[in-house]
Amino acid sequence: MKDKEEIFKSVCRVCHGGCSALLFVKDGKLTRVKPNPDSPFNRGQMCIKGLSTPEIIYHPSRILTPLKRVGSRGSNSWKEISWDTALDEIANKLDSIRQESGPESIAIGQGTGRHHFTHVIRFANSLGTPNWYEPGLANCFIPRITVSHLTYGGFVVADYYGKVTPKTILFWGHNPVVTGPDGELSFPVKRALKAGSFGIAIDPRRSETAKRCKMWLPTRPGTDDALALAMAHVIINQGIYDKEFVERWTKGFNRLKEHVSNYTPKWAEEITWVPAEKIVAAARQYALEKPSVIEWGVAIEHTPNSLQTVRAISLLRGLTGNIDVPGSDILGMNIIRPYPVLKDKLPKGMIKKRIGGEQFKLLGGFRAFLPSAHIPGVLKAMRTGKPYPIRALLNFGSNPMVTIANSKEVYNSLLNLDLLVVADMFMTPTAALADYFLPAAFWPEVNQTIELPYVAENAVFAQQKVVQVGLCRQDEEILIDLAKRLNLPGSEETMEDILNYRLEPLGLTFEELKKRSMVFPPHEYRKFEKNGFRTPSKKVEFFCNALERLGYDPMPTYKEPPESPINQPELKNDFPYVLTTGSRRLEFFHSEHRQIKSLRKKRPDPTAELHPAIADSHGIADGDWIYVSSPRGRIKMKAVVTEDIQSGIVNIDHGWWFPEREGPDFGVWESNANVLTSSAPPYDPAFGSYQLRGLLCNIEKMAD
Repeated sequence: MKDKEEIFKSVCRVCHGGCSALLFVKDGKLTRVKPNPDSPFNRGQMCIKGLSTPEIIYHPSRILTPLKRVGSRGSNSWKEISWDTALDEIANKLDSIRQESGPESIAIGQGTGRHHFTHVIRFANSLGTPNWYEPGLANCFIPRITVSHLTYGGFVVADYYGKVTPKTILFWGHNPVVTGPDGELSFPVKRALKAGSFGIAIDPRRSETAKRCKMWLPTRPGTDDALALAMAHVIINQGIYDKEFVERWTKGFNRLKEHVSNYTPKWAEEITWVPAEKIVAAARQYALEKPSVIEWGVAIEHTPNSLQTVRAISLLRGLTGNIDVPGSDILGMNIIRPYPVLKDKLPKGMIKKRIGGEQFKLLGGFRAFLPSAHIPGVLKAMRTGKPYPIRALLNFGSNPMVTIANSKEVYNSLLNLDLLVVADMFMTPTAALADYFLPAAFWPEVNQTIELPYVAENAVFAQQKVVQVGLCRQDEEILIDLAKRLNLPGSEETMEDILNYRLEPLGLTFEELKKRSMVFPPHEYRKFEKNGFRTPSKKVEFFCNALERLGYDPMPTYKEPPESPINQPELKNDFPYVLTTGSRRLEFFHSEHRQIKSLRKKRPDPTAELHPAIADSHGIADGDWIYVSSPRGRIKMKAVVTEDIQSGIVNIDHGWWFPEREGPDFGVWESNANVLTSSAPPYDPAFGSYQLRGLLCNIEKMAD
């Protein structure tokens, strides 16, 4: 008699959203996935990626056993080996490299928002290398986290979960209707807008979120800092700031008032392309129609002025008193222990050896939230051996050939390695260059805790393993077994030991959390009224002494993007348009899922959005194939001609490669946005962020 269908509660991690899910398992096989109606985050809804989980987990192209390269690097020739053989050989090679060149010669890379994110840091610290990285740390989320802590003493998230709905939502470079990251899901956003929240979208394109808003401010990419400073000018000069909150709970207001005195809406209009009257209207709406929230996204960090852009936007919350009150941006509860990353096990002196750490202090220095290496510097060390050689890379859940700026440079860097290990589900352009391929588990094969929203940790969910496919293994378990073979500190602790340690403040074990599915205590508002903010002054820091001590401007300032029509007018003849990259698509997660038929069918081609005024001047019609070029290269995209984008701007999809093509390239050079981008300086002085948006480009209709 066959087994009955069992139902398990878990958390979907097809992306880093965190939708609570019901997993249906029969005869040891996952048959379907449904949203959990009891979740306060997704409330019975899921996106098409999550619903496609069975198709992904059992896809015929998924690699189910460890592989070892047998041909030359990049030949895409492999033989199957056992896990013991793979891990023994990898451990032996890692040990030889660290004995010969020091542990710092081993780099560890990973993708964004993965379940194994903090365990990779743990492994790097125990191995003794300071050179771990994740592509987004300089250009995604870490600047927002760091600035929140410097300004407010903790990370802030929008409050959609209490009894008060925000009256105004400012979507700044963020499209949560499609992306929904880290528990800040699209479903609460949609509910709030439907319930009457006034949406303001700041985005060069009228995104899926912007189309639901009552106001759209189409900015020139890379000028968000100017817009935020002008809004601060309006709020202060018109006297519509929260006087009581500012007087009692902020530091440096008078300096800020003087600082923004010349940043008028008219000044910002010339820079941002947003009319001055719209800037005034948006500032007044946000300041007066409270409670308000700011939904800020990755776009604001894709600039060499990342720190000050995020700071300028962040200060609007303090000016208007939209902090930790119902329906506003709220400070996290941090209900469980931090992941034990074994920071104390990193050998003395290694912090100074971290590539980029001394230069970019908020990325890799002692004040960094998650101290990591600077990717352009790591790649340079692979190619040149300076400041010392990087000889090995362990890569978990990432496809840097597609997801890191300047793909040609990435390719040349990876070719120079003595050892490249890739853990993934499918063969990718990056994995095809590896020495070893380790088959990674998908989210229904993983045991982990998921905190939502990420960093704020207001709720904790159990992600639980319910099936086993082939010989695929959870990344954390792979790292634990490698640590044992290398006799590293902490290797005696199991995954369950770590999870139980984290949950101890709640009086729960991981097994008990699996039965409960989640813990989501009521939010405690106005925490600052008890002990102040967790900053040195116990107040919101408009003027930040910590930044000043580190050598950075304590007040947010505007800086023109280095590659722009203003800074490089000599390029305008050849590249007359402004390029923005990185817009998300519901069907894919960065470079993932293009081999999944049900998802690819909905979005078969890479697209470039352009205004009719641009299209007409080039004889381009909607659906035509075009070339998009920058000073670094040329790719082909399918034109989407639309008035839902600022004229003069071209927006292209990112993450494109073609799994259906022959390896090892899989068409990686054809429509990959990072063929056009640059990881060259100038960098943000604090985070090392580089320019991924606001670059210069041109377009050309392809011949039939």
